[in-house]
Amino acid sequence: MAPHNVASHHDRSKELSVTTSIFQQRRAGMLLHLSSVPGPHGIGDLGPGAFEVANWISASGSTLWQMLPVGPVGKGDSPYSATSSFAIEPLFLSLEILAREKLIAPSALRAPPQLGHGKTNYAKARAFKWPRFHQAFANFVADGGMRRGDFQKFLRLNASWLNGWCDFAAQDGNDPLLHAFLQFQLAKQWGQLRAHCEKIGVHLIGDLPIFVSLDSADVRDRPDLFRLNAKGKPDVVTGVPPDCFSKNGQLWEHPHYRWATHKRDNFAWWISRVKIALERFDALRIDHFVGLKHAYEIPGSAKTARHGVWRPTPGRELLTAIQKKLGTLPLIAEDLGALTPAVEKLRDDFHLPGMKLLHNAFYGPNSSDLPHRHPQHCVVYPGTHDNDTTRGWWQGLPQAARARFMELSGANPNRPEEAMIRLAYASPSNTAIVAAQDALGLTRRDRMNVPGVSHGNWSWRLEPNALTAKTAGKLRTLALDCGRLKPQHSK
Repeated sequence: MAPHNVASHHDRSKELSVTTSIFQQRRAGMLLHLSSVPGPHGIGDLGPGAFEVANWISASGSTLWQMLPVGPVGKGDSPYSATSSFAIEPLFLSLEILAREKLIAPSALRAPPQLGHGKTNYAKARAFKWPRFHQAFANFVADGGMRRGDFQKFLRLNASWLNGWCDFAAQDGNDPLLHAFLQFQLAKQWGQLRAHCEKIGVHLIGDLPIFVSLDSADVRDRPDLFRLNAKGKPDVVTGVPPDCFSKNGQLWEHPHYRWATHKRDNFAWWISRVKIALERFDALRIDHFVGLKHAYEIPGSAKTARHGVWRPTPGRELLTAIQKKLGTLPLIAEDLGALTPAVEKLRDDFHLPGMKLLHNAFYGPNSSDLPHRHPQHCVVYPGTHDNDTTRGWWQGLPQAARARFMELSGANPNRPEEAMIRLAYASPSNTAIVAAQDALGLTRRDRMNVPGVSHGNWSWRLEPNALTAKTAGKLRTLALDCGRLKPQHSK
Protein backbone atom coordinates (compact mmCIF):
# COMPACT_ATOMS: atom_id res chain seq x y z
CA MET A 1 0.00 0.00 0.00
CA ALA A 2 1.26 3.46 -0.80
CA PRO A 3 1.99 5.46 2.35
CA HIS A 4 -0.27 8.03 3.98
CA ASN A 5 -3.39 6.52 2.42
CA VAL A 6 -2.44 7.80 -1.05
CA ALA A 7 -4.52 6.00 -3.68
CA SER A 8 -3.23 2.44 -4.07
CA HIS A 9 -3.93 -0.79 -5.92
CA HIS A 10 -3.32 -2.83 -2.77
CA ASP A 11 -6.10 -4.37 -0.77
CA ARG A 12 -5.38 -4.00 2.96
CA SER A 13 -7.02 -7.26 4.03
CA LYS A 14 -4.99 -9.16 1.44
CA GLU A 15 -1.86 -7.34 2.57
CA LEU A 16 -2.37 -8.29 6.22
CA SER A 17 -2.82 -11.96 5.30
CA VAL A 18 0.50 -11.81 3.48
CA THR A 19 2.39 -9.94 6.18
CA THR A 20 1.27 -12.16 9.03
CA SER A 21 2.73 -15.15 7.19
CA ILE A 22 6.12 -13.51 6.55
CA PHE A 23 7.70 -15.09 9.62
CA GLN A 24 5.97 -18.45 9.22
CA GLN A 25 8.14 -19.75 6.38
CA ARG A 26 11.90 -19.93 5.84
CA ARG A 27 13.22 -16.72 4.35
CA ALA A 28 16.47 -14.83 3.93
CA GLY A 29 16.85 -11.09 3.98
CA MET A 30 19.32 -8.21 3.93
CA LEU A 31 19.74 -5.35 6.40
CA LEU A 32 20.55 -2.14 4.56
CA HIS A 33 19.32 1.32 5.46
CA LEU A 34 17.94 3.53 2.71
CA SER A 35 20.63 6.14 3.38
CA SER A 36 23.24 3.47 2.53
CA VAL A 37 21.93 2.89 -1.00
CA PRO A 38 24.29 4.07 -3.78
CA GLY A 39 23.43 7.27 -5.58
CA PRO A 40 24.90 10.45 -7.06
CA HIS A 41 23.61 13.02 -4.57
CA GLY A 42 25.38 12.28 -1.29
CA ILE A 43 22.85 9.95 0.32
CA GLY A 44 20.76 6.93 -0.62
CA ASP A 45 17.21 7.76 -1.61
CA LEU A 46 14.05 6.41 -3.26
CA GLY A 47 15.44 6.74 -6.76
CA PRO A 48 17.04 4.30 -9.22
CA GLY A 49 19.63 3.09 -6.68
CA ALA A 50 16.91 1.76 -4.39
CA PHE A 51 15.30 -0.15 -7.27
CA GLU A 52 18.68 -1.65 -8.17
CA VAL A 53 19.23 -2.75 -4.57
CA ALA A 54 15.78 -4.36 -4.48
CA ASN A 55 16.56 -6.24 -7.69
CA TRP A 56 19.88 -7.44 -6.26
CA ILE A 57 18.21 -8.61 -3.06
CA SER A 58 15.77 -10.64 -5.15
CA ALA A 59 18.60 -12.03 -7.29
CA SER A 60 20.44 -13.11 -4.12
CA GLY A 61 17.54 -15.36 -3.15
CA SER A 62 16.36 -13.05 -0.37
CA THR A 63 12.76 -11.98 0.01
CA LEU A 64 13.20 -9.43 2.82
CA TRP A 65 14.77 -5.97 2.84
CA GLN A 66 15.12 -4.50 6.34
CA MET A 67 15.80 -0.81 6.89
CA LEU A 68 16.41 1.41 9.91
CA PRO A 69 13.82 4.07 10.85
CA VAL A 70 13.04 6.40 7.94
CA GLY A 71 11.82 9.46 9.85
CA PRO A 72 13.53 12.87 9.58
CA VAL A 73 16.92 12.41 11.23
CA GLY A 74 17.62 14.31 14.40
CA LYS A 75 20.63 14.81 16.65
CA GLY A 76 23.79 13.31 15.18
CA ASP A 77 21.86 12.38 12.01
CA SER A 78 20.52 9.42 13.95
CA PRO A 79 17.46 7.64 12.53
CA TYR A 80 16.65 6.68 16.13
CA SER A 81 16.29 10.34 17.13
CA ALA A 82 13.80 11.31 14.45
CA THR A 83 12.04 14.66 14.62
CA SER A 84 8.73 13.05 13.63
CA SER A 85 7.18 9.62 14.11
CA PHE A 86 5.08 10.11 10.97
CA ALA A 87 7.06 12.11 8.39
CA ILE A 88 9.79 10.71 6.12
CA GLU A 89 13.31 12.15 5.94
CA PRO A 90 13.21 14.68 3.05
CA LEU A 91 16.70 13.71 1.85
CA PHE A 92 15.22 10.36 0.80
CA LEU A 93 13.36 12.16 -1.98
CA SER A 94 14.81 11.24 -5.38
CA LEU A 95 15.82 14.12 -7.61
CA GLU A 96 15.87 11.76 -10.62
CA ILE A 97 12.16 11.06 -10.16
CA LEU A 98 11.41 14.77 -9.68
CA ALA A 99 13.18 15.41 -13.00
CA ARG A 100 11.23 12.60 -14.63
CA GLU A 101 8.04 14.35 -13.51
CA LYS A 102 9.39 17.61 -14.97
CA LEU A 103 9.45 19.33 -11.58
CA ILE A 104 13.16 20.12 -11.99
CA ALA A 105 15.34 20.33 -15.08
CA PRO A 106 17.56 17.36 -16.02
CA SER A 107 20.56 19.69 -15.72
CA ALA A 108 19.77 20.05 -12.00
CA LEU A 109 20.83 16.43 -11.47
CA ARG A 110 24.50 17.11 -12.22
CA ALA A 111 26.37 16.88 -8.93
CA PRO A 112 30.01 17.01 -7.83
CA PRO A 113 31.48 13.52 -8.43
CA GLN A 114 32.47 13.15 -4.78
CA LEU A 115 28.80 13.04 -3.78
CA GLY A 116 28.47 9.73 -5.62
CA HIS A 117 31.16 7.95 -3.59
CA GLY A 118 32.14 7.40 0.00
CA LYS A 119 30.11 7.85 3.14
CA THR A 120 26.81 9.64 3.44
CA ASN A 121 27.49 13.32 3.95
CA TYR A 122 24.29 14.76 5.34
CA ALA A 123 25.47 18.38 5.25
CA LYS A 124 26.59 18.22 1.62
CA ALA A 125 23.54 16.24 0.59
CA ARG A 126 21.31 18.90 2.17
CA ALA A 127 23.28 21.69 0.51
CA PHE A 128 22.81 20.04 -2.89
CA LYS A 129 19.26 18.78 -2.61
CA TRP A 130 17.37 21.53 -0.81
CA PRO A 131 17.72 24.24 -3.49
CA ARG A 132 16.34 21.70 -5.94
CA PHE A 133 13.46 20.90 -3.58
CA HIS A 134 12.62 24.61 -3.56
CA GLN A 135 12.68 24.72 -7.36
CA ALA A 136 10.47 21.62 -7.60
CA PHE A 137 7.97 23.20 -5.20
CA ALA A 138 7.94 26.46 -7.15
CA ASN A 139 7.28 24.59 -10.38
CA PHE A 140 4.58 22.51 -8.70
CA VAL A 141 2.80 25.68 -7.50
CA ALA A 142 3.19 27.40 -10.87
CA ASP A 143 1.67 24.39 -12.61
CA GLY A 144 -1.41 24.46 -10.38
CA GLY A 145 -0.32 21.50 -8.28
CA MET A 146 -1.76 22.98 -5.10
CA ARG A 147 -5.25 22.53 -6.52
CA ARG A 148 -4.76 18.98 -7.72
CA GLY A 149 -7.14 16.45 -6.27
CA ASP A 150 -4.44 13.96 -5.21
CA PHE A 151 -2.52 16.67 -3.32
CA GLN A 152 -5.64 17.99 -1.61
CA LYS A 153 -6.62 14.43 -0.66
CA PHE A 154 -3.17 13.86 0.81
CA LEU A 155 -3.49 17.02 2.91
CA ARG A 156 -6.92 16.03 4.14
CA LEU A 157 -6.17 12.40 4.99
CA ASN A 158 -2.92 13.21 6.79
CA ALA A 159 -3.89 16.42 8.56
CA SER A 160 -3.69 14.77 12.00
CA TRP A 161 0.12 14.65 11.81
CA LEU A 162 1.03 16.64 8.70
CA ASN A 163 -0.07 20.05 10.00
CA GLY A 164 2.04 19.69 13.12
CA TRP A 165 5.02 18.43 11.14
CA CYS A 166 4.84 21.29 8.65
CA ASP A 167 4.66 23.89 11.43
CA PHE A 168 7.60 22.24 13.20
CA ALA A 169 9.69 21.90 10.05
CA ALA A 170 8.89 25.46 8.97
CA GLN A 171 10.89 26.76 11.92
CA ASP A 172 13.72 26.83 9.37
CA GLY A 173 11.95 29.79 7.74
CA ASN A 174 10.44 27.84 4.85
CA ASP A 175 6.82 27.82 3.75
CA PRO A 176 4.95 25.08 5.65
CA LEU A 177 3.38 24.03 2.36
CA LEU A 178 6.86 23.23 1.01
CA HIS A 179 7.13 20.56 3.68
CA ALA A 180 3.67 19.25 2.83
CA PHE A 181 4.72 19.06 -0.83
CA LEU A 182 7.87 17.12 0.08
CA GLN A 183 5.92 14.59 2.15
CA PHE A 184 3.42 14.23 -0.70
CA GLN A 185 6.22 13.48 -3.15
CA LEU A 186 7.90 11.12 -0.69
CA ALA A 187 4.61 9.25 -0.31
CA LYS A 188 4.35 8.82 -4.06
CA GLN A 189 7.95 7.72 -4.48
CA TRP A 190 7.68 5.30 -1.57
CA GLY A 191 4.59 3.81 -3.15
CA GLN A 192 6.48 3.26 -6.39
CA LEU A 193 9.35 1.45 -4.66
CA ARG A 194 6.91 -0.58 -2.57
CA ALA A 195 5.00 -1.66 -5.68
CA HIS A 196 8.22 -2.69 -7.42
CA CYS A 197 9.37 -4.71 -4.41
CA GLU A 198 6.02 -6.48 -4.28
CA LYS A 199 6.28 -7.30 -7.98
CA ILE A 200 9.66 -9.00 -7.53
CA GLY A 201 8.72 -10.74 -4.28
CA VAL A 202 10.69 -8.59 -1.83
CA HIS A 203 8.98 -7.61 1.44
CA LEU A 204 10.04 -4.45 3.27
CA ILE A 205 10.74 -4.51 7.00
CA GLY A 206 10.81 -1.23 8.89
CA ASP A 207 12.05 -0.23 12.31
CA LEU A 208 9.91 1.49 14.94
CA PRO A 209 11.89 3.31 17.65
CA ILE A 210 10.12 2.92 20.95
CA PHE A 211 10.87 6.51 22.04
CA VAL A 212 10.86 9.86 20.24
CA SER A 213 13.17 12.84 20.41
CA LEU A 214 12.47 15.79 22.71
CA ASP A 215 13.16 18.07 19.74
CA SER A 216 10.37 16.67 17.58
CA ALA A 217 7.03 17.53 16.08
CA ASP A 218 5.53 14.77 18.25
CA VAL A 219 6.49 16.43 21.52
CA ARG A 220 5.68 19.92 20.23
CA ASP A 221 2.25 18.78 19.05
CA ARG A 222 1.31 16.63 22.04
CA PRO A 223 3.38 17.58 25.09
CA ASP A 224 0.69 16.01 27.27
CA LEU A 225 1.81 12.55 26.05
CA PHE A 226 5.29 12.99 27.58
CA ARG A 227 6.69 13.44 31.07
CA LEU A 228 7.78 17.07 30.91
CA ASN A 229 8.13 19.64 33.66
CA ALA A 230 6.71 23.17 33.65
CA LYS A 231 9.62 24.35 31.48
CA GLY A 232 8.99 21.66 28.89
CA LYS A 233 12.06 19.66 29.88
CA PRO A 234 11.95 15.94 30.75
CA ASP A 235 12.15 15.03 34.44
CA VAL A 236 13.56 11.64 33.42
CA VAL A 237 15.12 10.54 30.14
CA THR A 238 15.60 7.25 28.36
CA GLY A 239 18.55 4.93 27.92
CA VAL A 240 19.93 1.62 29.09
CA PRO A 241 22.33 0.78 31.94
CA PRO A 242 25.99 -0.16 31.44
CA ASP A 243 26.48 -3.30 29.34
CA CYS A 244 28.96 -4.92 26.98
CA PHE A 245 28.55 -2.00 24.56
CA SER A 246 29.24 0.82 27.00
CA LYS A 247 30.62 1.02 30.53
CA ASN A 248 28.50 4.13 31.19
CA GLY A 249 25.38 2.78 29.55
CA GLN A 250 23.56 4.56 26.75
CA LEU A 251 21.98 7.95 27.44
CA TRP A 252 19.38 8.45 24.69
CA GLU A 253 17.94 11.61 26.27
CA HIS A 254 14.43 11.04 24.89
CA PRO A 255 11.51 11.87 27.19
CA HIS A 256 9.52 9.06 28.76
CA TYR A 257 5.84 8.70 27.99
CA ARG A 258 3.07 9.90 30.26
CA TRP A 259 1.34 6.53 30.04
CA ALA A 260 -1.79 7.63 31.93
CA THR A 261 -2.63 10.04 29.10
CA HIS A 262 -2.00 7.36 26.47
CA LYS A 263 -4.37 5.04 28.30
CA ARG A 264 -7.09 7.69 28.45
CA ASP A 265 -6.74 8.12 24.67
CA ASN A 266 -6.87 4.33 24.22
CA PHE A 267 -3.33 4.61 22.79
CA ALA A 268 -4.63 6.51 19.74
CA TRP A 269 -1.27 8.19 19.04
CA TRP A 270 0.52 4.83 19.11
CA ILE A 271 -2.10 3.22 16.90
CA SER A 272 -1.73 6.00 14.31
CA ARG A 273 2.05 5.65 14.46
CA VAL A 274 1.99 1.90 13.85
CA LYS A 275 -0.69 2.21 11.18
CA ILE A 276 1.30 4.63 9.05
CA ALA A 277 4.43 2.50 9.42
CA LEU A 278 2.54 -0.55 8.20
CA GLU A 279 1.35 1.44 5.20
CA ARG A 280 5.02 1.75 4.21
CA PHE A 281 6.36 -1.61 5.31
CA ASP A 282 5.20 -5.22 5.29
CA ALA A 283 6.52 -5.81 8.81
CA LEU A 284 8.17 -3.83 11.61
CA ARG A 285 10.92 -4.39 14.12
CA ILE A 286 10.01 -2.84 17.49
CA ASP A 287 13.23 -1.35 18.75
CA HIS A 288 13.96 -1.89 22.47
CA PHE A 289 11.00 -4.21 22.96
CA VAL A 290 11.93 -4.67 26.61
CA GLY A 291 10.73 -1.09 27.10
CA LEU A 292 7.17 -2.30 26.60
CA LYS A 293 7.50 -4.24 29.85
CA HIS A 294 9.74 -1.93 31.82
CA ALA A 295 11.75 1.16 30.88
CA TYR A 296 14.97 2.55 32.33
CA GLU A 297 14.48 6.02 33.77
CA ILE A 298 17.49 8.29 34.17
CA PRO A 299 17.38 11.68 35.94
CA GLY A 300 17.00 14.45 33.38
CA SER A 301 20.15 16.19 34.63
CA ALA A 302 22.36 13.08 34.43
CA LYS A 303 25.47 13.08 32.24
CA THR A 304 25.61 9.28 31.89
CA ALA A 305 23.18 6.37 32.15
CA ARG A 306 24.95 4.77 35.11
CA HIS A 307 22.31 5.73 37.67
CA GLY A 308 18.76 4.94 36.66
CA VAL A 309 15.87 2.73 37.69
CA TRP A 310 13.60 0.32 35.82
CA ARG A 311 9.89 1.20 35.96
CA PRO A 312 6.95 -0.86 34.63
CA THR A 313 5.20 0.16 31.40
CA PRO A 314 1.77 -0.86 30.05
CA GLY A 315 3.05 -2.71 27.00
CA ARG A 316 0.46 -5.45 27.24
CA GLU A 317 -2.38 -2.93 27.17
CA LEU A 318 -0.67 -1.07 24.32
CA LEU A 319 -0.19 -4.15 22.12
CA THR A 320 -3.73 -5.29 22.86
CA ALA A 321 -5.13 -1.92 21.77
CA ILE A 322 -3.04 -1.89 18.59
CA GLN A 323 -3.99 -5.45 17.71
CA LYS A 324 -7.68 -4.78 18.36
CA LYS A 325 -7.60 -1.79 16.02
CA LEU A 326 -5.24 -3.01 13.29
CA GLY A 327 -5.49 -6.79 13.45
CA THR A 328 -2.74 -9.39 13.83
CA LEU A 329 0.56 -7.54 13.61
CA PRO A 330 3.69 -8.56 11.70
CA LEU A 331 6.21 -7.41 14.31
CA ILE A 332 9.72 -8.44 15.30
CA ALA A 333 10.47 -7.95 18.99
CA GLU A 334 13.97 -6.53 19.42
CA ASP A 335 14.32 -8.36 22.72
CA LEU A 336 18.03 -7.78 23.26
CA GLY A 337 19.47 -6.44 26.49
CA ALA A 338 17.74 -6.88 29.84
CA LEU A 339 15.63 -9.86 28.81
CA THR A 340 13.55 -11.23 31.67
CA PRO A 341 10.93 -14.00 31.85
CA ALA A 342 8.26 -11.28 31.95
CA VAL A 343 9.56 -9.74 28.71
CA GLU A 344 9.69 -13.19 27.10
CA LYS A 345 6.11 -13.85 28.16
CA LEU A 346 4.91 -10.55 26.71
CA ARG A 347 6.65 -11.36 23.42
CA ASP A 348 5.32 -14.92 23.29
CA ASP A 349 1.77 -14.03 24.32
CA PHE A 350 1.53 -11.87 21.19
CA HIS A 351 3.34 -14.52 19.11
CA LEU A 352 6.11 -12.13 18.10
CA PRO A 353 9.44 -13.50 16.86
CA GLY A 354 12.39 -12.41 18.97
CA MET A 355 15.96 -11.88 17.82
CA LYS A 356 19.11 -14.00 18.01
CA LEU A 357 22.58 -12.55 17.38
CA LEU A 358 25.30 -14.95 16.31
CA HIS A 359 27.98 -12.48 17.38
CA ASN A 360 26.85 -13.15 20.96
CA ALA A 361 26.81 -16.93 20.66
CA PHE A 362 30.40 -18.02 21.23
CA TYR A 363 31.40 -16.55 24.59
CA GLY A 364 30.23 -19.61 26.51
CA PRO A 365 28.84 -23.10 25.92
CA ASN A 366 25.29 -22.37 27.03
CA SER A 367 24.37 -19.29 25.02
CA SER A 368 20.80 -19.20 23.71
CA ASP A 369 22.22 -17.49 20.62
CA LEU A 370 24.02 -20.67 19.54
CA PRO A 371 22.45 -21.76 16.23
CA HIS A 372 21.18 -25.15 17.40
CA ARG A 373 19.27 -23.40 20.20
CA HIS A 374 17.31 -21.05 17.97
CA PRO A 375 13.54 -21.53 18.05
CA GLN A 376 11.81 -21.73 14.71
CA HIS A 377 9.85 -18.57 15.42
CA CYS A 378 12.67 -16.06 15.68
CA VAL A 379 14.87 -13.87 13.49
CA VAL A 380 18.58 -14.62 13.40
CA TYR A 381 21.22 -12.04 12.51
CA PRO A 382 25.02 -12.33 12.51
CA GLY A 383 24.84 -8.79 13.95
CA THR A 384 22.63 -5.71 13.74
CA HIS A 385 23.37 -2.06 12.91
CA ASP A 386 24.74 -1.70 16.45
CA ASN A 387 27.33 -4.44 15.97
CA ASP A 388 30.69 -4.48 14.29
CA THR A 389 30.90 -6.18 10.92
CA THR A 390 31.67 -9.88 11.24
CA ARG A 391 35.25 -9.28 10.07
CA GLY A 392 35.65 -6.60 12.73
CA TRP A 393 34.03 -8.87 15.32
CA TRP A 394 36.46 -11.65 14.40
CA GLN A 395 39.47 -9.38 14.84
CA GLY A 396 38.46 -8.52 18.42
CA LEU A 397 37.27 -11.98 19.43
CA PRO A 398 38.87 -13.55 22.54
CA GLN A 399 40.79 -16.73 21.87
CA ALA A 400 38.33 -19.07 23.60
CA ALA A 401 35.38 -17.65 21.68
CA ARG A 402 37.37 -17.75 18.45
CA ALA A 403 38.16 -21.43 18.99
CA ARG A 404 34.51 -22.20 19.76
CA PHE A 405 33.38 -20.41 16.60
CA MET A 406 35.96 -22.28 14.51
CA GLU A 407 34.95 -25.64 15.95
CA LEU A 408 31.28 -25.09 15.28
CA SER A 409 31.49 -23.37 11.91
CA GLY A 410 34.70 -24.62 10.27
CA ALA A 411 35.37 -20.99 9.36
CA ASN A 412 38.12 -19.83 7.06
CA PRO A 413 39.94 -17.29 9.27
CA ASN A 414 40.34 -15.02 6.25
CA ARG A 415 36.60 -15.01 5.51
CA PRO A 416 34.74 -15.47 8.82
CA GLU A 417 31.64 -13.74 7.44
CA GLU A 418 31.04 -16.62 5.02
CA ALA A 419 30.82 -19.13 7.86
CA MET A 420 28.67 -16.75 9.88
CA ILE A 421 26.20 -16.36 7.01
CA ARG A 422 26.14 -20.14 6.60
CA LEU A 423 25.29 -20.57 10.28
CA ALA A 424 22.50 -18.01 9.99
CA TYR A 425 21.02 -19.58 6.87
CA ALA A 426 21.23 -23.11 8.29
CA SER A 427 19.65 -22.07 11.61
CA PRO A 428 16.28 -23.57 12.59
CA SER A 429 15.02 -19.97 12.65
CA ASN A 430 12.48 -19.21 9.96
CA THR A 431 14.02 -15.82 9.26
CA ALA A 432 17.70 -15.06 8.66
CA ILE A 433 18.76 -11.48 7.94
CA VAL A 434 22.32 -10.52 7.06
CA ALA A 435 23.76 -7.00 7.05
CA ALA A 436 24.94 -5.86 3.63
CA GLN A 437 28.43 -5.31 5.06
CA ASP A 438 28.68 -9.02 5.92
CA ALA A 439 27.23 -10.11 2.59
CA LEU A 440 30.11 -8.19 0.99
CA GLY A 441 32.82 -9.21 3.48
CA LEU A 442 33.53 -5.65 4.60
CA THR A 443 35.73 -4.58 7.50
CA ARG A 444 35.40 -2.73 10.79
CA ARG A 445 35.59 0.68 9.13
CA ASP A 446 32.29 -0.13 7.41
CA ARG A 447 30.15 -0.61 10.53
CA MET A 448 27.03 1.53 10.77
CA ASN A 449 26.94 2.54 14.42
CA VAL A 450 28.91 2.36 17.66
CA PRO A 451 26.41 2.52 20.56
CA GLY A 452 27.17 5.16 23.16
CA VAL A 453 29.32 7.17 20.72
CA SER A 454 27.68 10.41 19.63
CA HIS A 455 29.56 11.13 16.41
CA GLY A 456 30.70 9.39 13.25
CA ASN A 457 27.70 7.06 13.00
CA TRP A 458 24.97 6.39 10.42
CA SER A 459 27.12 7.39 7.45
CA TRP A 460 28.22 4.09 5.87
CA ARG A 461 27.14 3.76 2.24
CA LEU A 462 27.56 1.19 -0.50
CA GLU A 463 29.96 2.07 -3.25
CA PRO A 464 28.51 2.01 -6.78
CA ASN A 465 28.56 -1.48 -8.31
CA ALA A 466 29.43 -3.10 -4.95
CA LEU A 467 26.52 -5.53 -5.25
CA THR A 468 27.81 -7.97 -7.84
CA ALA A 469 26.12 -10.83 -9.66
CA LYS A 470 28.77 -13.20 -8.30
CA THR A 471 27.93 -12.41 -4.68
CA ALA A 472 24.21 -12.62 -5.42
CA GLY A 473 24.71 -16.04 -7.01
CA LYS A 474 26.57 -17.42 -3.99
CA LEU A 475 23.89 -16.21 -1.59
CA ARG A 476 21.13 -17.56 -3.82
CA THR A 477 22.72 -21.01 -3.87
CA LEU A 478 23.02 -20.96 -0.09
CA ALA A 479 19.39 -19.84 0.26
CA LEU A 480 18.30 -22.76 -1.93
CA ASP A 481 20.48 -25.27 -0.07
CA CYS A 482 19.13 -24.08 3.30
CA GLY A 483 15.49 -24.09 2.25
CA ARG A 484 15.14 -20.31 2.33
CA LEU A 485 14.16 -20.11 -1.34
CA LYS A 486 11.73 -22.41 -3.10
CA PRO A 487 13.32 -24.19 -6.08
CA GLN A 488 10.59 -23.02 -8.48
CA HIS A 489 11.70 -19.44 -7.74
CA SER A 490 15.36 -20.16 -8.36
CA LYS A 491 15.47 -19.42 -12.09
